[in-house]
Amino acid sequence: MAAYLQWRRFVFFDRETVREPPGPDGASAKPFALPPGIAVCDSGRGSLVFGDMEGQIWFLPRSLQLSSFQAYKLRVTHLYQLKQHSILVSIGEDEEGINPLVKVWNLEKRDGGNPLCTRIFPAIPGNKPTVVSCLTVHENLNFMAIGFADGSVVLTKGDITRDRHSKTQILHEGSYPVTGLAFRQSGKATHLFVVTTENIQSYMLSVKDYPHLELDTHGCGLRCSSLSDPSQDLQFIVAGNECVYLYQPDERGPCFAFEGQKLIVHWYRGYLIIVSKDRKTSPKSEFAGNEAQNSDKQVLNIYDLCNKFIAYSSIFDDIVDVLAEWGSLYVLTRDGKIHVLQEKDTQTKLEMLFRKNLFEMAINLAKSHHLDSDGLSEIFRQYGDHLYNKGNHDGAIQQYIRTIGKLEPSYVIRKFLDAQRIHNLTAYLQMLHLQSLANADHTTLLLNCYTKLKDSSKLEEFIKTSESEVHFDVETAIKVLRQAGYYSHAVYLAEKHEHHEWYLKIQLEDIKNYQEALHYIGRLPFEQAESNMKRYGKILMHHVPNETTELLKILCTDYRPSGGNEGPGMLEGKKANSEEFIPVFANNSRELKAFLEHMTEVQADSPQGVYDTLLELRLQNWAHEQDEQIKEKLHNEALTLLKSGRFKTVFDKALVLCQMHSFKDGVLYLYEQGKLFQQIMHYHMQNEQYKKVIEVCELYGDQEACLWEQALGYFARKEENCKEYIAAVLKHIENKNLMPPLLVVQTLAHNSTATLSVIKDYLVNKLQKQSRQIEQDELRIQKYREETTRIRLEIEELKASPKIFQKTKCSICTSALELPSVHFLCGHSFHQHCFESYSESDSECPTCMPENRKVMDMIRAQEQKRDLHDQFQHQLKCSNDGFSVVADYFGRGVFNKLTLITDLPSGKTATTIEAGLQRELLIHTKRST
Repeated sequence: MAAYLQWRRFVFFDRETVREPPGPDGASAKPFALPPGIAVCDSGRGSLVFGDMEGQIWFLPRSLQLSSFQAYKLRVTHLYQLKQHSILVSIGEDEEGINPLVKVWNLEKRDGGNPLCTRIFPAIPGNKPTVVSCLTVHENLNFMAIGFADGSVVLTKGDITRDRHSKTQILHEGSYPVTGLAFRQSGKATHLFVVTTENIQSYMLSVKDYPHLELDTHGCGLRCSSLSDPSQDLQFIVAGNECVYLYQPDERGPCFAFEGQKLIVHWYRGYLIIVSKDRKTSPKSEFAGNEAQNSDKQVLNIYDLCNKFIAYSSIFDDIVDVLAEWGSLYVLTRDGKIHVLQEKDTQTKLEMLFRKNLFEMAINLAKSHHLDSDGLSEIFRQYGDHLYNKGNHDGAIQQYIRTIGKLEPSYVIRKFLDAQRIHNLTAYLQMLHLQSLANADHTTLLLNCYTKLKDSSKLEEFIKTSESEVHFDVETAIKVLRQAGYYSHAVYLAEKHEHHEWYLKIQLEDIKNYQEALHYIGRLPFEQAESNMKRYGKILMHHVPNETTELLKILCTDYRPSGGNEGPGMLEGKKANSEEFIPVFANNSRELKAFLEHMTEVQADSPQGVYDTLLELRLQNWAHEQDEQIKEKLHNEALTLLKSGRFKTVFDKALVLCQMHSFKDGVLYLYEQGKLFQQIMHYHMQNEQYKKVIEVCELYGDQEACLWEQALGYFARKEENCKEYIAAVLKHIENKNLMPPLLVVQTLAHNSTATLSVIKDYLVNKLQKQSRQIEQDELRIQKYREETTRIRLEIEELKASPKIFQKTKCSICTSALELPSVHFLCGHSFHQHCFESYSESDSECPTCMPENRKVMDMIRAQEQKRDLHDQFQHQLKCSNDGFSVVADYFGRGVFNKLTLITDLPSGKTATTIEAGLQRELLIHTKRST
């Protein structure tokens, strides 16, 4: 039990005296006065209800306009106003010495201007008349209980407003006066608390036969009991002179040691209101607590049982009763005055507590008043500031933690950073993360706090907490842990949250665990594995070359993640571009060769860069190898690779590689593939391989005739004795008529060792051939001259002499000619009907026409081509026999046009010009040959 004297006292209520409304003149109103003789009172339904000793019931609304009606002839002794119904129950006397009557009034209905009395019955337990001590009515209008001074309790069950729908019976009998009654409804269970001066009992009204239970063996005086509201779980409050007890229907609850003689007990909005005698006054009897003298001083205390403080305390003169209506408390005193106690608003009460630094009490008060989270957070902040300023950092941080979600975290962080209270700051940041309200900066700070405190266990607990419990920026955490040297923790986080780049960066750069990093890459999905091998491949190749090479082989052929990480998209293996990983093997040629050879074996369609690099690698190995057997093997491998047909599109690159490494067979093979026959011969010339030069000419001379000319020039420039090779070249030149003799002589004139005997046979054969050609030409000329003379004579004869047609047969049908007939100068004759049937033109002989057309077509072709100067020049330069070209163009009449265009008057001049042109052409032809 906590002594009430230890409870703090506050003034959470404002006290005023109720005054009459101001008059029309605005004069100050005088205190409101109740009618004299008020004996009992109650409140509800917007009015204060009073009963006096004259039998009248008074109603005082908020407007303070009193009204009354005569309820009894003698006096009113008890009133009960229902809170949820406009029903008033009263007990009074109509005749002296006659049992009191219970009247039920319907305040909403009128009977001659007065409320309608719906029921009247005597208040008597059985046949024994006795004094009524207390009255209570259930809000459902189904129960009414009346207590008597002889210890009896009468229960009315049913509709209390009607006689025929209710049943009255004696519920309780005893030898001690009944001082208090209260109904308690909890769900479907209905209980009635009965308190006497000597005991307390509870009856179960929702069960047949109304079982009861004695809760305690002491009681209280009249008006010293009440029922709390749901905030105190509808407990029955009994106020004795030493203590106040709280009861449940089946047991006794807490007890509060409030000393003093209790006169009145009420419950109002979570407050316990107790009116007790002032200690200076003489004690009264327990049962006759309402018979105090007018001069008695009484103390009214308002207790907050939840928060353990006295909300208000004041002294009054002889209190009649305390009523609650219109959100305020009204204290009626014997002098007829009404004092109103108005509760201060929550904020005002909190400010009063703040001024006294009673933050814990303010928090409890705010919770009991259901203050919102923002208001509570502000109290926690102020409480935290107060504790912080007092130096109680541990307590302050606990209050600041309660502000998370409302107060800006930087407000708290800045305070504890300045105070260098790292462990307090750590506690705050931990809670910030637990509530998933931390950002990346908070994560950084928390991890730094862990590392500063060297609290590895807390650090490990934090990072291993499941994501559903703590949310934080993983990447930030990894950075901080890595910077602080907690590599194992950083690696754990990176692996758990699949930050592959960070995991590999820490393993390779900090821990130097290359083997584990390589295995980790092998477990990644294809895209991540590919990108990370490109990024870290060189480092891994340097430290674990064999394992790295094997992983690359798998990655570029048929990659599937190891460790059972295959997803739905991993059923089919993926492969990377092997060419992109060649830089990884920068300083590992042995592994590079193994990788490239593997790729060319398993993937014939590998990128061109793979074959290029493999060729270069084989050529390098061949060039630097000293062992002849190995060198021969490498030679064959390189040549086999060249002959694989993979370098057709990169011919130049392969050629450059072979030339750089002086790979003779490869160079010659590529020259041959590229039809670079002159380069092949020049290569042999540079190496002075005379036989090879001749072989090249023999192999490729038919495809490129100039090879023999170049060979002759090459041997002609050699000072060594090359007669054998020169003779072979000259023989071929002579057979193919590749060069004019004069040019051959001029070429060999450069060789000081070449004698006439070298060229003697060539010249003799050449001259003999030319002599035979001259003889043939002279015979042909003579033939052409004779033919020309014959044709000219024939033309003259046709022009000057008559033509006699002696043909007797038709040239078409070979029948004898008959008139009419057709004759031509060519000597052919035709029947007219044959001529008309077979001839295509009236002016042409059908027999001679095909031959004539051939001649005409040749003439037209020559005329069309005679203006092709560029073609003439080209043929003249390229032909081995320039004279034949010129003669051909003369025959086409190329130069006739020149004579026609000039149109010179003097034939002599024209002949001179034509002769000059022909001479120039001949000179040019000679130069070309």
